[in-house]
Amino acid sequence: MIAIIQDILSDAFIDTVKLLPFLFLTYFVMEWLEHKTGSRTQALIRRAGKAGPLFGGVLGVFPQCGFSAAASNLYSGGLLTAGTLVAVYLSTSDEMLPIFLSESVPVLTIVRILAVKMVLGIVSGFALDFIYHKIIRREIQYKNIHTMCESEHCRCEEGVLISTVRHTAHITLFIFLVTVALNALIMGVGEDKLSALALNMPVAGELIAGLIGLIPNCAASVVITQLYLEGMIGPGPMMTGLLAGAGVGILLLCRMNKKHPRQNAGILAFVYLASVFWGVLIDLLHIQF
Repeated sequence: MIAIIQDILSDAFIDTVKLLPFLFLTYFVMEWLEHKTGSRTQALIRRAGKAGPLFGGVLGVFPQCGFSAAASNLYSGGLLTAGTLVAVYLSTSDEMLPIFLSESVPVLTIVRILAVKMVLGIVSGFALDFIYHKIIRREIQYKNIHTMCESEHCRCEEGVLISTVRHTAHITLFIFLVTVALNALIMGVGEDKLSALALNMPVAGELIAGLIGLIPNCAASVVITQLYLEGMIGPGPMMTGLLAGAGVGILLLCRMNKKHPRQNAGILAFVYLASVFWGVLIDLLHIQF
């Protein structure tokens, strides 16, 4: 029992430490922008906002869930559109790439999957921004970083570095505690039971894979990737699960944007539905990687 607890704590600690550079750098940049540039930053973001999903999809394709964490923080601070955030979530790969490389998957196959995830993330991001701002006709609510500071009950006037350290420490502790809980739950359920789900059934496979992908833990992408490599699921469920897998970005969205739960729920619902849609379409078109 002690060995199991040690494994849970060790895995959670390692996963959390990996995020520290991303969290610290993100908060430092946000604090610096707020303290040094003020309204000029708002104007710059407003001009660049329309192209946000393009940059989000490209950056998100790198195999680090730290990018989804950074995007969640930037969105909560009013520096990204919802479409940009979704583009990052859908394109990020978490543990997929390391597993593919360790299993000697052909480079061309890996490139195809990454490229498809990136393109689908970009398209979905632009689609969400279009729906939200052109059809529903809601203006982008550009906030300043003090909004986030107030929600965290911290003193942003302390200075850039101290405020950055404070934000990073608060969120790092939150991520560690939640990761411990998730690791314990997944270890209790067992990855073998997750693998036994009906993921090879048309449509139902995508629906289940999308739910697994939404689990804010690297175990989700590990399960989906391994099942695909073992031939237990096809390209559709695989793509659905990996598109929905935004890692700890989901945790940070709910934590940092906690004053807007309906907004968070809408984003996650869009991520899930878009992932399922693309997965089913891939199956219908018999696309192979």
